[in-house]
Formats: sequence, C-alpha cells, structure tokens
Amino acid sequence: MSRPLLFLDVDGPLNPFAAQPERRPEGYTTIRAAVRPGSPLRVWLNPSHGPALLALGYDLCWATTWTAEANRWIAPVVGLPELPYVDFGSALLTERPDGVHWKTAAIVAYAAGRSFAWVDDEQGPADNRYVEAHHPGPALLHHVNPRIGLRQGDFTALAEFRDSLPRDG
Repeated sequence: MSRPLLFLDVDGPLNPFAAQPERRPEGYTTIRAAVRPGSPLRVWLNPSHGPALLALGYDLCWATTWTAEANRWIAPVVGLPELPYVDFGSALLTERPDGVHWKTAAIVAYAAGRSFAWVDDEQGPADNRYVEAHHPGPALLHHVNPRIGLRQGDFTALAEFRDSLPRDG
C-alpha cells in the first residue's frame, strides 16, 4: 500500500507569519533564518508539529518557496527529517492569468496520480477546480489560517482524509 503524500507549505501553516508581530503564539519558538543576505527572517515554529505530522501516516514533502532551505532551517526545529521538495522551476512566484496558484500545477505533476493532501494558506476555488480536472486520484487542499498556523482541527482533517482513502492510497 502506498501512503498518500502531504505537501507542506512553511509560511502560514508552520510559521504563522500573519499573527500579531509582537505576540508569538504559545508553544512556538523564534528563529532568525538568514535565507536572504542582510535581512534575517523572523520565523515562529512549533516543535510539536513535526512529530504530529509524522504520526499522520503520510509521506511528507515540502511545497514552499523555502525549497531545500526548509530542510536546513525548518525541519530541525520542528522535528522533521530531511524531506523531498517540489521544484517549482520557472513557475516559482509567477502569477497565472487563470487565478490558479503558481504551486498547483507543479504539485499535481509531482503527485503523478497519487493521493495527496496539501496544507497552505493561499489555495482557492481555482486550485480546487484545477486539481479536479488534472489529478485522477483523491486530493485534499486544506487551507490553514496564517494568523494561527496548524492547529488540532487541521491535524484531525488530515487524519480524516487519510482514513477516507482507498486502501491502495
């Protein structure tokens, strides 16, 4: 049985960047990631997220602008091993005229028909329509509020989706 994929965005789901800047959410730690020269990024991460994500029974994959840097800056803090990542190529941050998020087509291509869930703070109805039209397997596009990040209800929704899948994933 192949496990479903879980595509993880960083900013929004794991880093609640839209929370009030002076109020780090409870349970989070602050890192300063030097991913851009001269301006370290303030990132809030919850060390309990990694074990909770690993316990869900998915194959995890980064789907973030952090790409491979997520393994350097994010994974160790939240307790995840090195993960593969979606290479967005020339689509990275490129706005599409049809309203589909620039990540969507690359995620569908990466999944290659395999069941998947995608946690992000930027999907919309156009992305759901694109996935329905271009992905033959089950998929869940799960929106996470970037003010609060992943919460228990999000983990429950991911577990329920996983449990709803046919046994061949």
